[in-house]
Amino acid sequence: MIAMVTGASSGFGEAISRALVKAGHRVIGTGRRAERLAALGDELGDSFLPLVFDVQDKAGTRSALEGLPADWREVDLLVNNAGLALGLAPAHQSDLDDWEQMIATNISGLTLVTRLLLPGMVARNRGHVINIGSIAGTYPYPGGNVYGATKAFVKQFSLNLRADLAGSAVRVTNVEPGLCGGTEFSNVRFHGDDAKAATVYQGVQAIQPEDIANTVLWIGEQPAHVNINSIEIMPVAQTFGPLHISRG
Repeated sequence: MIAMVTGASSGFGEAISRALVKAGHRVIGTGRRAERLAALGDELGDSFLPLVFDVQDKAGTRSALEGLPADWREVDLLVNNAGLALGLAPAHQSDLDDWEQMIATNISGLTLVTRLLLPGMVARNRGHVINIGSIAGTYPYPGGNVYGATKAFVKQFSLNLRADLAGSAVRVTNVEPGLCGGTEFSNVRFHGDDAKAATVYQGVQAIQPEDIANTVLWIGEQPAHVNINSIEIMPVAQTFGPLHISRG
C-alpha cells in the first residue's frame, strides 16, 4: 500500500508515517519543513518519500503531486493530517489572520489534496481517505470558534464523500481526537508560548500521537468491505462538561 500523509514533519503525521512504514507500507510524507522530512526519511529509509509543499499553496500542491515518481503515484491511502489551531480568544477578540489561516489549511488545503488524489482512487476502484478531524467539530468550547467550525466542516465533508462514493470501493473515515499531548498543537495555538502550552496538559495523562497513529493503522488495515465512518478518541481524564448557564 502507498500512503500519503500530510503534515508529516511533526506530531500525528510523523507518528502515523512511522507506524505505516513499520507495518510494511510505503509512505509519502508531506509538509513545509524540508529538514524535518529529510530527517524522517533518513530514519525510515526507502519506504518513505519526503515531499515538500504547503497545502495552502494551490499551484505548489498541484505541482508536487504531479511530479511524483511513476512508482509512487497510485496512492491507496490519503491521511489528511495537516491542520492547526490558532488562538483561544473569544470570537469578538480573535485575530482575523488566525481565522483565515485555519480555514486555508484545515478546509481549503484538505479539500485540495483530496480533490487531486480522489479521481485516481475512483478510477482504480480502491483507496481510502482518512481525515484527521477533532472532537472540537462536535463539542463547542469557549475560544474554539473558527477552529471548531473547520473541524465540523471536516466531519460533514467526510460524510458527504461517503455519499458521493457509494457504489465504489473507496473508503472514507473521520478520526476525531480529543486532548492529545506530545505535539506542537498547543505551542502553535499560543504562537510559541511554551509555558502557556504546557498548562494545557498539566496533571493530565493525555493521549499521544502514537495512539492516533495506531488507530489510523488499524482503520487502514480493515478488510476491504469494512468502512469505519468515524472514530472519536479521548483520554480517560477528559469527558463531557455540563451545559453552561449564565444566571443574572
